Amino acid sequence: MSRIVVVAGNPRPASRTLALGVAVGRVLAEGAPEGRGQEATPGQPHPIDLGAFGARLLVPDAPEVVAALAAAHSAGTLVVATPTYKGSYTGVLKVFLDYLPANGLAGVAAVPVTVAGVEPQAEQSARHLSGLLTELGADVRTPIAVTESRLSDPARAALEALHAPHAP
Repeated sequence: MSRIVVVAGNPRPASRTLALGVAVGRVLAEGAPEGRGQEATPGQPHPIDLGAFGARLLVPDAPEVVAALAAAHSAGTLVVATPTYKGSYTGVLKVFLDYLPANGLAGVAAVPVTVAGVEPQAEQSARHLSGLLTELGADVRTPIAVTESRLSDPARAALEALHAPHAP
C-alpha cells in the first residue's frame, strides 16, 4: 500500500477534487517524509474516490469501504480533499470518516484540502475539516484552500499551495 493516501470526498466520481488531492499527494511524495516515521517514497499516492462508491458507502462492511478505511488508518500521510458544501465538507466525506473509531487517525499526518468558489469559503471549510481530523487524532498539517478557478491545472495549484509560506 502506498505511504500517501488521498481521500476525495466529492460525491461525483473522477472529480476535479480527486485530481487536486492526487496532485497534492504527488507533490508531498517528492518532499520530506511525514507521519509514522516512514521514508519518503516518490510515486503515485493511493487514491480513494468516495464518489465512486455510490450507495455502497452506506454499507460499512462493504469490502471496498473496509479496504478504504484500512488504507486511511494506516497511511503515513492522508490527504483529505473535499469541495465546500454549505460552508463545510461534504456529507459523503463525513459518512466515511464517521466509520473510523476514536483516535482512528492517531499517528497519521493529515493534510486537509478544500475547494470553493471563493477563498474565504474554502478557508472556512478547511477549518471545519481540520477540526474533524483533529477529533480523529490526526496530526493535522496546515490546510490547503483552493478556489475552483485554479482547478483547470491541479498540478500547478498543488505546487503553488504547497510552496506557499504557510504550507505543510
